[in-house]
Amino acid sequence: MLVAAVAGGLLAWDEMRTSRLQAREIARYAAGLDYALVAGPSDAIRFPSHGPFDQRLGYTELPRFAERLQARGFALTEQVRFNAALIEHVDRGLFPPYAEKARAGLDVFDCRAQPLYAFRYPYRGYARFEDVPAIVAQSLLFIENRDLLDETRPTLNPAVDWVRFTRAALGQLGRMVNADLDAPGGSTLATQIEKYRHSPDGITLDAREKLRQMVSASVRAYREGEQTLPVRRRLVLDYLNTVPLSAAPGHGEVNGLGDGLWVWFGADFDRVNALLAAPEGEGDARIAQGQALRQVVALMIAHRRPSWYLAGGRAELTRTTDAYLRLLAEAGLISPALRDAALGEPLAYRNLATDPAWLPASPGKGTTAVRTRLAGLLGTSLYSLDRLDAELGTTLHGGLQQAVSDYLGQLSDPAFARSQGLIGDRMLNPATLGAVRYSFTLVERTEGGNRVRVQTDTTDQPLDINEGSKLELGSTAKLRVLATYLELVAELHDRLAALDPPALRQVEVDGQDRLTRWAIDHLATAPDRSLSAMLEAALERRFSANPGEGFFTGGGRHTFGNFNAGDNDREPTLREALQASINLPFVRLMRELVRHAMYQVPGSTARLLEDNDDPRRIEYLARFADREGQLFLRRFWRKYQHSTPEEIRSTLLDGLRPTSDRLAAVFRYLEPAAPPEALAAFLARRLGESPSATRLAQLYTRNAPEAFDLPDRGYVARVHPLELWLVAFRLQHPEATLSDAVAASADERQQVYRWLFRTRAKGAQDSRIFTLLEVEAFLEIHRRWARLGYPFGHLVPSLATALGSSGDRPAALAELMGIIVNDGLRLPTQRIDTVRFARDTPYETAFAIRPVAGDPVMAPEVARALRGALSDVVEGGTARRLAGAFRLADGSELALGGKTGTGDNRIVVKGRAGLALNRTATFVFYLGPRHFGTLTAYVIGPEAASYRFTSGLPVQILKSMGPLLIPHLEPASADACLPPPSSPAPAALGVGEEGGVPEGEVLSSRLREGKITGVVVE
Repeated sequence: MLVAAVAGGLLAWDEMRTSRLQAREIARYAAGLDYALVAGPSDAIRFPSHGPFDQRLGYTELPRFAERLQARGFALTEQVRFNAALIEHVDRGLFPPYAEKARAGLDVFDCRAQPLYAFRYPYRGYARFEDVPAIVAQSLLFIENRDLLDETRPTLNPAVDWVRFTRAALGQLGRMVNADLDAPGGSTLATQIEKYRHSPDGITLDAREKLRQMVSASVRAYREGEQTLPVRRRLVLDYLNTVPLSAAPGHGEVNGLGDGLWVWFGADFDRVNALLAAPEGEGDARIAQGQALRQVVALMIAHRRPSWYLAGGRAELTRTTDAYLRLLAEAGLISPALRDAALGEPLAYRNLATDPAWLPASPGKGTTAVRTRLAGLLGTSLYSLDRLDAELGTTLHGGLQQAVSDYLGQLSDPAFARSQGLIGDRMLNPATLGAVRYSFTLVERTEGGNRVRVQTDTTDQPLDINEGSKLELGSTAKLRVLATYLELVAELHDRLAALDPPALRQVEVDGQDRLTRWAIDHLATAPDRSLSAMLEAALERRFSANPGEGFFTGGGRHTFGNFNAGDNDREPTLREALQASINLPFVRLMRELVRHAMYQVPGSTARLLEDNDDPRRIEYLARFADREGQLFLRRFWRKYQHSTPEEIRSTLLDGLRPTSDRLAAVFRYLEPAAPPEALAAFLARRLGESPSATRLAQLYTRNAPEAFDLPDRGYVARVHPLELWLVAFRLQHPEATLSDAVAASADERQQVYRWLFRTRAKGAQDSRIFTLLEVEAFLEIHRRWARLGYPFGHLVPSLATALGSSGDRPAALAELMGIIVNDGLRLPTQRIDTVRFARDTPYETAFAIRPVAGDPVMAPEVARALRGALSDVVEGGTARRLAGAFRLADGSELALGGKTGTGDNRIVVKGRAGLALNRTATFVFYLGPRHFGTLTAYVIGPEAASYRFTSGLPVQILKSMGPLLIPHLEPASADACLPPPSSPAPAALGVGEEGGVPEGEVLSSRLREGKITGVVVE
């Protein structure tokens, strides 16, 4: 028995020292844990549910990310599958063994798989174990795990230090007797790494969690075989690169020695390493080495309680650091002289208030746009997105994006601008180039979607002008008006073309509906009754350009002017008016569209009021009020559905022409108990100036809650009364549903329409009826514009919308041009092709955008007619300087077309243009059969009043950019983008479903690896 006991003891001692038996058995077990990447979704995968590193890298969020991406048009194309042994291992609560990433982050690639952006966190770190200065590694091991790198024990299990473990166990027993006893810890570097990476909240809650850390670390150590020295060296490297060191304001969480030195002490990582890797110096050199060593040792100690030591416990950290510096000298790891140098240098912390540890990043506007889009798709922040272990494949062409950005950036140089033909009348002034900003978007039509190849602007702000702005882009609105007009012509053709001339003459047409009357006359007399011929005839209709007429619109009488006074006596065709960008024909065309909407909407008020003697008038009105009222209420509900109370208020107010009467009428309705001072402050914010005391009192009293009923208040404010009511209802009841709003508005719906018949003065009655009818007509026109990609929730109900007063966005204009280029098919505008998470890990999951069949939103004949009209703008109109400018290598000329627009956006006070807000000049274009986009020049701020450039500026810039663009417009460019990613069959627009490559097909193995009314210039 004694011999057996002695033998057993010797074997146990040998095992504790060498880990030979553990090495053999655990290595055998670890070899059976495997996973592989397969096509399609995996039915055998487990994602972590906790752990700081798993959370930061996004592994815990992958099920949610997958759900969101698949619901937004992405297909899951590849995912890891665990084998049965790994499933069982993880189901026991253990962490899967694999080569974890010490540094990771978001990678963004362009359409050629070339890098656009790379974020790595932690920011600083050692690339190899050999890069770690010996004294740094020795200090760490002395403090935390002294025998870890013992080369005489090649199979050592790094997860268990039996001496420390036993000492710690005895210490815990002692604490059961004496709670004040200081018990040493038993953790090794391996178990500490498992703890702060994977344990809940990065802490050890109980003995069970400690056991999980030890077992998981042991399996991870032997996954490459029985020899563990390389693994142990990697543990030192990983610990130094990833150890948590609290968090700092303006920086976020701090991990790793490199980031810790920079954040907490402002120390340069490379300099610290150079000092500690060099032989011990003399004088100032030794002092610098001592300071560097002191900072390193302090952070190694701070890991034990980083939030305490690096904030309120700095004095305690100093004392503990001093003690360890003395112990290092006693152990012979550093010289007494270096010890004294270190002790003589106090820990000088960075002042985070005056010197924040902030690292500016310049990812570029295109990259920022796709990162922002992905963050929205995943439901996360840009801060968290950058720290995910993820790869993003974009549609951008990195080379062209950079070339265009560089070109636009040079336009602030007078010599360069002059060389590009940009200096001159109605162009640029050399003295004021710096304030002009530019934005450019280029999109390519591809199979399954429109892919953005370039998206950039020259602002130094996060805002993306292409997608995040609301600008008055002037006469580009004429393109939207013309598209609506031709769509209505196509609808009339569809309704009337089957009728013969006698039947056409029997069709009842209201006298105000000139559009339907023209359609009937054309079809009754035209030899060619085809839709294409009718659309061409519609473009040849003539409208007066005379500015002498006053137009009753937006609740008042308005006049409009042309950009060129020489056009005033013309009566051009619509094609000619588009070519020369003449305003008045489009104002009159918009009036025709509004009248058509008034008299063509089924059950419209205009139809109802034609017969004043109809005995069923009240009955009709009640039915109409309830039906129409619910219809408009539902439209307004959708408009505000996902908005916060502040956004609801802003949307309503931004849609008003800002006058003191209108704003006061709305304010007193929304806030009936507010004092006069609140009204004064509100008007000052919206108008830029406060009314006089007398005027304020007048506005406050005149618009009191009891002064108007709802319809009269809506008339005064020039807003649909039901929209005004719904905004007040939503502000008072933010949790209410649509059903609640419908139920609560029964009386208001009747009241809104009955009031029309209570006014005795016929003229006042007619003007009020017309104002409301115009609002309703613009709701119908907005519905049509929104179907073609108009980005905002409302139009200003005024004929000035034909000239750009409702605002637009360059990206939205590009989308409209895409519909025209695509023969009426609305394809999604894509900036992201692929997303891959956790490459080379057990959680790897990949997605690809699902090709979309598209949504036919415009008749192909209408799209072709618009392309022809836009081509005329280049051939002989406001963009004629582009004619012949884009020729391919074989000498062929690219078909070009586009629409120009210039906007001068100013605050209007008492009918007169005042303070300038911005000036814009835009060209929306197509280049050949596949490419289209926008180019905008703009100045923001009061200085915009001194600029006189027009849309000739972006046209000339596009012409000058020809040499940059033409190589990429070639049918077979040498620098072309890769084909779109293969994924399951096309889906309907906006729908993403799973499918694709057979699920079980193995691809590769991972075995152990504000709107303000403006004056339109053009």
